Amino acid sequence: MNEYGALILAFLHWAQLDHVQTCLHVHLPNVALCGRAPVSSIGSDSASQKMHYYRYSNAKVSCWYKYLLFSYNIIFWLAGVVFLGVGLWAWSEKGVLSDLTKVTRMHGIDPVVLVLMVGVVMFTLGFAGCVGALRENICLLNFFCGTIVLIFFLELAVAVLAFLFQDWVRDRFREFFESNIKSYRDDIDLQNLIDSLQKANQCCGAYGPEDWDLNVYFNCSGASYSREKCGVPFSCCVPDPAQKVVNTQCGYDVRIQLKSKWDESIFTKGCIQALESWLPRNIYIVAGVFIAISLLQIFGIFLARTLISDIEAVKAGHHF
Repeated sequence: MNEYGALILAFLHWAQLDHVQTCLHVHLPNVALCGRAPVSSIGSDSASQKMHYYRYSNAKVSCWYKYLLFSYNIIFWLAGVVFLGVGLWAWSEKGVLSDLTKVTRMHGIDPVVLVLMVGVVMFTLGFAGCVGALRENICLLNFFCGTIVLIFFLELAVAVLAFLFQDWVRDRFREFFESNIKSYRDDIDLQNLIDSLQKANQCCGAYGPEDWDLNVYFNCSGASYSREKCGVPFSCCVPDPAQKVVNTQCGYDVRIQLKSKWDESIFTKGCIQALESWLPRNIYIVAGVFIAISLLQIFGIFLARTLISDIEAVKAGHHF
């Protein structure tokens, strides 16, 4: 045996190490020490000096990160199941599942579509995160982590662009709101969404009650024979504290009156102005919600990346 190799083994014996726990590569002409080398082999023949590869004892997957990531994702997965169930139930009640063309025939947007989209994203990410954590699957964990990162930067980009291009955002929102006014009576879910928005913000239409001329049922033109002609939805009406039952006909024929009398019975402020005035009053709530969502996403990214690093370290130890 090479004298340098013998010196190394003698040192390990002097240090009272029964086995070499780390892998040593001694780049000498006639010796290569690697792995679990019994010290008792000093002085024995070359046949008894067979070396064995050894896995790093400190390379392991943290159970804390593994099951914390699983718990983190099981919540999203279950929430996705709930969203999907509610969305499919709503579509079945409206008969959309038997005729999917009803969705494409709408001028506005079906709120159920948004519910289903959120459900699909949450279900997919939750499933990938849960299975990836339990099975220690790097591919699924990378998919989960990459998607969360993409969503995070998309949210950040939307927030920045909305702040920088406020006029453009206002125009797009006006077009969106007006297109949904046209479809107010076409979909019950859309109708409930607009009514909730108008009642919560005490507003009517995009910029005022006149926007309801865009709807064929509320239009004031002579060609309309609807009972709701020149009216507004009940959600535009100023609530009467004395009435315990909602009067769904309170908006009939309101716009036939003089405009100066409109504010006595209905809201005259548009919903876009109402939202613009609501945002500065509640800026801390909006910022808090955004920060909370961002921190949850960053926490999920941290867990996934840490678990991926642990798995890669264990695999590197196996292939050493």
